[in-house]
Amino acid sequence: MRTTYQTIIVKFKESITELNGIFNDTQSWGAATLKEWIDGYESTRFTQTDSHTAVITSEYNMEHVTEWLDRHTAFDRLNEY
Repeated sequence: MRTTYQTIIVKFKESITELNGIFNDTQSWGAATLKEWIDGYESTRFTQTDSHTAVITSEYNMEHVTEWLDRHTAFDRLNEY
């Protein structure tokens, strides 16, 4: 059986550190950082590559992740691979 993962590279307009401020109410969000929130999606991983950029991989939740990013963040570029 072969598993296929989707990959996106996102360059946020704000730094990832600033975006982590979204999660200041950790109890409500169930996460303290953007990485923790995205990694909470089953089969999904967030890897920060610099202050504004991250690589996100997901086996089957990418649609939900990108929808959430559209609603809660602003980004300069979203490349899908």
